Amino acid sequence: MPKPNTQFDLSVDDLDLIETALRQHKAGIVKDCAGTSDDARNVHELLGRLHNQKVFYRPKDAYIGG
Repeated sequence: MPKPNTQFDLSVDDLDLIETALRQHKAGIVKDCAGTSDDARNVHELLGRLHNQKVFYRPKDAYIGG
């Protein structure tokens, strides 16, 4: 039995496209079902996992956060 691929080679643009599509799909689900769908929750959790894997740029010197 073949094993699933766990290594993905996606560019930043690919991830941006996926994230945008998921947001639009989630908006359609919430609009149609009043947000009670398990599908909307699954999409929301997937968007959260994508967000948590991002590495945000922070300058090493003279960074003023706010």
